Amino acid sequence: MTNSKTRPGRELLYALYQKKIRRNLNPETLPRHVAMIIDGNRRWAKQLGFDTPAHGHRAGAAKMREFLEWCDDLGIKTVTLYLLSSDNLVQRESEELGDLIEIIADLAEELSHYRDWAVQHVGATKGLPPELIAALRGAEERTRDNPGLHINLAVGYGGRTEIVDAMRSIVSDYEGTNGGTIAGLAELLTPDLIGEHLYTGGQPDPDLVIRTSGEQRLSDFMLWQSAHSEFYFVEALGPDLREVDFLRALRDFSRRNRRYGG
Repeated sequence: MTNSKTRPGRELLYALYQKKIRRNLNPETLPRHVAMIIDGNRRWAKQLGFDTPAHGHRAGAAKMREFLEWCDDLGIKTVTLYLLSSDNLVQRESEELGDLIEIIADLAEELSHYRDWAVQHVGATKGLPPELIAALRGAEERTRDNPGLHINLAVGYGGRTEIVDAMRSIVSDYEGTNGGTIAGLAELLTPDLIGEHLYTGGQPDPDLVIRTSGEQRLSDFMLWQSAHSEFYFVEALGPDLREVDFLRALRDFSRRNRRYGG
């Protein structure tokens, strides 16, 4: 039988350990942009015996609010949350998808009224219901001039689709202003130009990409932007993520020798 004093004692040790890690972090080595793939919500709900995945998605959304506070308190400037992929729109069951859409809309609304954060939707609107599009646009409008943490909500997002959309935008701009040839357009194409036309155009690429639940794959997330990112995989399911897990990720990031493809 577990002693009733064991858990409080363990929590105290974790609190002290957490403070030690935070104290030893050098602000100059922290990432400017952190991207988070929140994964494991459905497994979390199933393990706890809930009838529907919605309980896990709600718990995951609550954890992401905490995660954003951790980032903001450390001075991280930009965070991208991968909440709903374009693949999810066609692969998830309709009931689960409906619950998830409602949860994301509520999250966008809540974040747009919290601190001085700026919320931006990154992703395509194709396939998203009007009420979710309205919630995302409303959050963007309310927070457009906010100076604080910049939060990208990746909803209806797919990395390959993003690159295709960027190329279409470049072609459209070129036709509208130059009326030139395909060869002329090819001469203009550069990685920087393509980057400017991504959903995250004008933002720094993510320095650190974190994924929960122990899965080690990108799942079509920020394929272009993460070319030189560092990756960190956490075993904890999304709703179980602890601040100490995040601090460990930052500590690990600060110790890496970033070679940028070298």
